[in-house]
Amino acid sequence: MKSKKEISEIFDKIYNLYPNFKTELYYKTDFQLVLAVVMSAQATDKQVNKINKEFFEKVENPDDLAKLSLDEIEKYLKSLNYYKNKSKYIKNLWEILYKKYNSEIPNNLEILKTLPGIWIKTAKVILWVLYDAPYIWVDTHIHRISNRIGFVKTKTPEQTDKVLEKKLTLSQKRKMHHALVLFWRYNCPAIKPKCEWCAINNLCDYYSVI
Repeated sequence: MKSKKEISEIFDKIYNLYPNFKTELYYKTDFQLVLAVVMSAQATDKQVNKINKEFFEKVENPDDLAKLSLDEIEKYLKSLNYYKNKSKYIKNLWEILYKKYNSEIPNNLEILKTLPGIWIKTAKVILWVLYDAPYIWVDTHIHRISNRIGFVKTKTPEQTDKVLEKKLTLSQKRKMHHALVLFWRYNCPAIKPKCEWCAINNLCDYYSVI
């Protein structure tokens, strides 16, 4: 596995490719960000953004959803995978936030995990984007590139999450999440990674053996 010095150098190079990016999801309010993250499960940001350009004209804050029926929400989300489940999550989510949290998004991982449609990965994304919380959201893609580059030698995203949680500094976790997302998305996809011109190929375990 990489040393802390090597990880720091790799992260600096990746961050310089995508500095100050928070998310490619379209949103204007904190509540819209939460909805977009819930909708993005098993969907691309582009798919979600197409819907939200129109949906978010109607919905800015939790109380706006009181005016929409479940059927109306489903009509907006119908092009997404699992749109019926996501519509139910959204319909239930607004009421809890409105009644229990005064329409504020809780800055607390354990509380967020109790809300409809939000699990640990999505909760970390929400907290990272809205509150600069020190989290790296480890999905299958971050797990893959973390092993490919040599940050970790793990078999599951959960194992990768635990290792990165211990190895990374608070500063790295605060600034690097979306840079890593964009890096796997545009530089290091599962098939045909763009190794030849990659900014970190001299430090990457995968490139050293291909």
